[in-house]
Amino acid sequence: MIRRNRNMKFLGGYYAFPGGKVDPGDGVPAAVARCRGIAASEAEALLTGHEGVPALAFWITAVRELLEESGILLACDETGRALDPSTPRVKDGIERCRKALMSGEAPFTDLIAREGWFCDLRSLRYLSHFITPTSSPIRFTARFFLCPMPAGQEPRLFTEETSEGFWIFPGEGYRRYLSGEMKMAEPGEYGLGYLAQFSSLEELMAAHRDGLHKFQGIADRMEVAWSSFDWKQNRFPSKSL
Repeated sequence: MIRRNRNMKFLGGYYAFPGGKVDPGDGVPAAVARCRGIAASEAEALLTGHEGVPALAFWITAVRELLEESGILLACDETGRALDPSTPRVKDGIERCRKALMSGEAPFTDLIAREGWFCDLRSLRYLSHFITPTSSPIRFTARFFLCPMPAGQEPRLFTEETSEGFWIFPGEGYRRYLSGEMKMAEPGEYGLGYLAQFSSLEELMAAHRDGLHKFQGIADRMEVAWSSFDWKQNRFPSKSL
């Protein structure tokens, strides 16, 4: 999780998952063509209720924002082979991409194209969809995704927008939210509560093989993919993801 800088206009000081807004460049044909692991038609079937950009743009945004805020890059070569960060060329290439991205040198997919890479979307799974209530002073719609950490990479803290970055058991994170130690908006709160239902990463990813989102919050109303889901079940495991 990350903590947003306290001086940010919206949700300053709040704890959240890495992420950000969809950029126009995330949805252009050249960006969509730079993806591997999920077809544009498949993304359209999984992600409904969006306008203005192709559905696959949300997956591309997830990859780009993860690089911006955590230094993690979900990418592969033209044959689909995952990156090997143990090699200097790949390690340095990831760093070049992030620095150029943060300086606004070129669109994200242009930067990875320079390295001969493609967005690797095979491991990303659609988790949830939130829309702020009409009473919110700032309105947004947000999509959340899951993925396991790619081999050989570790997240890093960058302070352009965040003041903290750390791993935490989902149940422990939710306990800290309830105790007032960690302020979170609803998407982060429900996300941690959902993740804490699972005893392992393998169990979690198995539940998302269908690629469909599992819950959504729209205008203060929560809806889940199955009627028997219990948000309070197993929320505080001592060992989890």
